[in-house]
Amino acid sequence: MTAAARTGPSFRGTYTALVTPIRDQAIDWQTLDALVERQIEAGIDGVVPCGSTGESATLSHDEHDLVIETVVRRVAGRCKVLAGTGSNNTAEAVRLTQHAEKLGVDGALVVTPYYNRPTQDGMFQHFCQVAAAVNFPIVLYNVPSRCAVDLANETVRRLHGEHANIVAIKDASGGIDRVAELAGPIGIDVLCGDDTFTLPMMALGAVGVISVISNLTPEWMKQLVDAAAAGDFERARACHHKACGLAEAIGMLGPNPLPLKAAMAIKGLLCDEYRLPLCSMGPQEHRILEETLKRFELL
Repeated sequence: MTAAARTGPSFRGTYTALVTPIRDQAIDWQTLDALVERQIEAGIDGVVPCGSTGESATLSHDEHDLVIETVVRRVAGRCKVLAGTGSNNTAEAVRLTQHAEKLGVDGALVVTPYYNRPTQDGMFQHFCQVAAAVNFPIVLYNVPSRCAVDLANETVRRLHGEHANIVAIKDASGGIDRVAELAGPIGIDVLCGDDTFTLPMMALGAVGVISVISNLTPEWMKQLVDAAAAGDFERARACHHKACGLAEAIGMLGPNPLPLKAAMAIKGLLCDEYRLPLCSMGPQEHRILEETLKRFELL
């Protein structure tokens, strides 16, 4: 496909990077359904199963497929589903993405290959193979802090120009410096990949966020993104201080999704359980977390 033939849905607004609820070391399917319903009731624009927040690294291949299938069935067209289908094995990323396409998702979120530490050309070829294998939208995902590689803007430009179905990028590069070039001269849709940068990135041209904290407070992030998209930056700033203040406070207590799932468990939304090597926070962090939730009037 060529850039001139670029078609398909765009991904704008607030997308929730869904947690995967675990109970007795198995996926808690009933709770997963309830969490999806909660997001839809809050008016969220889309959900993202099987991302970093969804503990995809500890899901089996069968579980990965089943989580996406369950979410698609529960959503039933009421919001978009952007499925995480990345891998450090290109052939596996292709298989996951093709399977997600068969399940009827709206697009795939494909992370840079982790652990291998490929070159820019290696990443270019990796994403080209994934994009060429399907006929639906691909959202690139750059998160150097987790993957040990950084997808350069120039590589994004090449990919966006080469493949019409590479329509957006989730940028979690740790700052806001790249957004203006990505959204401007390169012309690819940018989704913020870090809750705390949502407002400044949207001010520079990002079109939304793939949010972690919206698992807990979907209305807060939705209000922030909608206000910024409408150019109501006074209201957006007020929403930013609330939603992103909470995200920052919780994020300091451990790696995602530990403090998030612990907060959701305190709220009675799921079981405070993970798969090793992730494990529950200590009692001191739990006390701080409860105090934080009280401070933000969530208890």
